[in-house]
Amino acid sequence: MLAATLWLAPGPAAAGDAARVVSRGEILEAMRRSRGYDLTATSNGARLQVEVLLHVVRRAERADPERRPLRFGHREWYAAFLERTGLAPDEAPIYVRLPFEMGQDLVIDYRRERVMEEVVQGPWPRTVANVRIFWPEVPEKPKSYSYDDLHSDPTLRVTQERLIRYRLVEYVDRVWYAEVTGLRGRPTSGALGLLFKLLGEARVVESRSAVSRDGLQIVRGRARKLLFTRVGTVTVWPDGHARQGIPKGRPDLQAIVQRLKEPLEIRFRPFEGDGS
Repeated sequence: MLAATLWLAPGPAAAGDAARVVSRGEILEAMRRSRGYDLTATSNGARLQVEVLLHVVRRAERADPERRPLRFGHREWYAAFLERTGLAPDEAPIYVRLPFEMGQDLVIDYRRERVMEEVVQGPWPRTVANVRIFWPEVPEKPKSYSYDDLHSDPTLRVTQERLIRYRLVEYVDRVWYAEVTGLRGRPTSGALGLLFKLLGEARVVESRSAVSRDGLQIVRGRARKLLFTRVGTVTVWPDGHARQGIPKGRPDLQAIVQRLKEPLEIRFRPFEGDGS
C-alpha cells in the first residue's frame, strides 16, 4: 500500500560524471506518449515518471555512444508537464509543484556495468539504472518535505528526504524499484491510519508494478518501521483512485500479483557518491 507513494519527482550525478541535461522538448515528447490515464493524479505520478525516464533512456542508448547519465532538471520537467496537461502554474498538482519549488532534479545512470554485477534470481532485466533525486543542501532549504495524497484509499502522508536513491529495474512485463532510500509514508485514514499514527512513518524499501490490458496499475510494495514490515498490494485506476488489493473476479489481475511476488535478486554495485 505504501508503495503507491513511489511517484518520485524529478536529482544529480555522482561526482565525476558528466550528465547530459535533458531538454524540455525531449521531456514533453516523452510525456505525450503517456496516454490513457490522468497525469494530474498523484497516484499516477510514478507511472508517468518511469514511462518518461525509460523512453528518454532508450533514445539515449541509440544516440549517445558514451551513454552519459541523464539529468532531468526541475524547471524543464515542470514546464513540460504544464504544457502537456494544459494547466496553469497555480493548477499544478502538489506532487509536481512541490518538487519544482524545492528545486529537485533527477539523474539516471543507465550504464549496466555501473549498476549491477549479476542476476542471482529472476529474469534478465531489459533496463537497469541508478536514480538519484535531491535538492541543494543550503540553509534556506529543509531536509525533507511532506504532502498528503487524499485520493488513495486509505489516504497517505508522503515524505521525501533531501536525497532519494533507488535502483530502477525494468523487465518486459513489470518494473521494480529496488533498494529505495529517502522516501517515507504512512496511511492517514482507516484502521491502519490509527496504527501508523502510533508507529509513525514507515520507510519505503521496494516497490514493484505492472499495468493490466485495461489500464489498471497493480503496485506491490514493502515498507519498514522499526521491527515492523508491511507488504501490500494496491490497484490504481486510470483516474487515479486507488484501493487496497485487487478487484474480485479478475483472474488476470491475480496473475499479475503472482508475477509481482516472484523472487527477484540482483547483486547491485555500490552507489558511487551521494549526489550531494
